[in-house]
Amino acid sequence: MVKIKNYINGEFQNALSGQTLESINPATGEVFATLPDSDVNDLNQAVEAAQKAQPSWGKQSAEFRAGFLAKMSLLILENLDALAEAETTDNGKPLWLSQSVDIPRAAANFKFFADCISQFSSESHAMPGNAINYTLRQPLGVVGCISPWNLPLYLFTWKIAPALAAGNCVIAKPSEVTPYSSFLLSEICQQAGLPDGVLNIIHGSGKNIGQSLVEHPNVKAISFTGGTVTGQQIAALAAPMFKKLSLEMGGKNATLVFADCDFERTVSEVTRAAFANQGQICLCGSRILVEESIYTPFKNALLEKVKQLNVGDPLQQNSKQGAIVSEPHLNKIEQAVLLAKKDGGIILCGGHKIHLKERYQNGYFFEPTLIENLDENSTTNQAEIFGPVATLIPFKDEQDALAKANATDYGLAFSIWSQNISRCHRLAESLEAGIIWVNCWMLRDLRTPFGGVKNSGVGREGGFEALKFFTEPKNVCVQYGE
Repeated sequence: MVKIKNYINGEFQNALSGQTLESINPATGEVFATLPDSDVNDLNQAVEAAQKAQPSWGKQSAEFRAGFLAKMSLLILENLDALAEAETTDNGKPLWLSQSVDIPRAAANFKFFADCISQFSSESHAMPGNAINYTLRQPLGVVGCISPWNLPLYLFTWKIAPALAAGNCVIAKPSEVTPYSSFLLSEICQQAGLPDGVLNIIHGSGKNIGQSLVEHPNVKAISFTGGTVTGQQIAALAAPMFKKLSLEMGGKNATLVFADCDFERTVSEVTRAAFANQGQICLCGSRILVEESIYTPFKNALLEKVKQLNVGDPLQQNSKQGAIVSEPHLNKIEQAVLLAKKDGGIILCGGHKIHLKERYQNGYFFEPTLIENLDENSTTNQAEIFGPVATLIPFKDEQDALAKANATDYGLAFSIWSQNISRCHRLAESLEAGIIWVNCWMLRDLRTPFGGVKNSGVGREGGFEALKFFTEPKNVCVQYGE
């Protein structure tokens, strides 16, 4: 049994109340760890430690802070196998995915912002013959970072790294569903020699500790990734306190497939876009819009690809799909499919829970599922299912595709598959989303702004956008002439 602890002021400790939560391996359905069920008393300790560390950390040079981030990046890579196994145990995703994507990206996040902070500069504005204005960008102070369960260490470090690089001290809360890799990151902090109080990692439920973190008067900003409903609650709590907010929330992303696409490559990549990480990525293309003239052949080819997605033991290399993260989420996905059938949807493949054998007989597995015969306004095509479920929707022409793609309250990431570059540029300009991929999906340059519009979020992460969020601009005007 793994005993996860809070990391406060450079030390490991249980919740002051002594209360704990259980962490379940979703592939087996068995409890494998306990974690602190922290409350406001634990948070107060962490904030006090962060406030004590802030003056020194915030005044250090960018190179000094970058040195620690670089060390943490190297230590993550040195411990890649252990971190990947922890991520798979905690989340249910295939081990090969944790090894090839999640943990390397966590290391890349620290390395990227270690480099990025050295290139971060501020503006100056000359008033000819009279004065000059320059902008100081100063750390906010103590900030809060709240990350989700789908990409636990990947997204945890995506927030922490720029906050630390910019000179802030951080109170970070990982999802209580997947706390293991963030606990191991605490150990890496110690190994890297990160000064006490600079990064504090607190475990617990959203109700007990997440809300307290948002409400704490000495936490100056909140960076959150998670569901839209939770994001709305955070915004309601933080707005009266005038806190800076970055909210990266849900998605109901459209994949637009035109008749002139590179057919075989598009089939393969659309499959990946819909079902990567069991469909549990906010960027997944769960609404697949296909031009009518190729709808039937594309559907048939896509079906063949989806049927090849072997669901099995996450530790086996040939398992293309692992377990769903939790039993409640598994049941939510099943109910969404039943609702689709009730509304007239035709299940082309999948649609059921899977019961594996032996060690995994109680695990949370679900078949990759394709559904057709539902219009763009159906509940299935409007609500974020966040699982291995995608719908097929035919469209007539470019304008029809645009209208159907935009027919949602979400606006995170769309992809366009076409060899007509003029069409791609037109659609990229008109689609209501923060990220548009053309003939690719999940191709990420960490310098670019990341985030959504409408119910998918507020603000941008990545590159200088993240460093701007975690700093306060101050204009200084110096008059030197009459």
